Amino acid sequence: MGKTALVFPGQGSQYTGMAKDLYEGNETAKKIIDLADSVLDFDLKKMMFCEEMSEELSKTENTQPAMVAHSIAALEALKEIDDIKFDACLGLSLGEYAALTAAGAMKFEDAIKLVRKRGKLMAETVPAGVGAMAAVIGFDREIIEKTVASVTDGVVEVANYNSPAQIVISGEDAAVEKAIELLKEAGAKKVIKLNVSGPFHSSMLKEAGEKLSKELENVEIVSPEVSVVANVNAKYYGDNPKELLVKQVYSSVMWEDSISMLMDEGFDRFIEIGPGKTLKGFIRKIGSKKGVKPEIINIDTLESLEQFR
Repeated sequence: MGKTALVFPGQGSQYTGMAKDLYEGNETAKKIIDLADSVLDFDLKKMMFCEEMSEELSKTENTQPAMVAHSIAALEALKEIDDIKFDACLGLSLGEYAALTAAGAMKFEDAIKLVRKRGKLMAETVPAGVGAMAAVIGFDREIIEKTVASVTDGVVEVANYNSPAQIVISGEDAAVEKAIELLKEAGAKKVIKLNVSGPFHSSMLKEAGEKLSKELENVEIVSPEVSVVANVNAKYYGDNPKELLVKQVYSSVMWEDSISMLMDEGFDRFIEIGPGKTLKGFIRKIGSKKGVKPEIINIDTLESLEQFR
């Protein structure tokens, strides 16, 4: 018998109108999004639903709670129509907060407040426009690591190991540009600068992580009811959840390694819950490299929820 993992997307998968149909067509999802509004004391759903608020939604302090609200609203709506059983949870970057919530380790209200604060701290530590990120497509992992390490003038680091076909680098503008130049010289055919508001998952955000640790002091995180895989080491959460969440702000996201580990343990069904289908693409490529073809389901909209029945 195979195993099922719930996976939750991170920043970049948001879109204008996210969760609007869920809110209007499912009472359980509506309650979750209304609760997020209440906890944050501002109209989050307006940012999620309205075209004229798209610029506000793209700010990381707003994107982060919007993503978690959408993911948990979709999950709770799914639970209502299906007695879904799952064996592990994991999330890409801020999606880890949705994963911890889904696994019963963190209250939804705490997760929403934390990711809002996490976003603010990240924006304050490195203002918008300072720093850069770039995706390296279809190039050798080891060569990318060596090339990035060879840039000694300025900060540039591997931020995300998303799949065998995509690794993201992050850091100071000039250092990222230098790394791009060297990667192309080394044979990389495609390197894409990303439209992001900061150098996420780099040491430039260490101060934000340290400040987040103070916020975490006031939050209770209990042992999860199902296993949760941590971004920072591709291992199951142990007895140091807060330490892992602090490090996660400025450390590499080991997504490929995490999914690969689960596949090795017999996981053959992945349900992506939240906006977009980014993780589906990553998981498919990871499976292809390992010679396995997992079932991948996406629950984002009311229509996808109905199709799951």
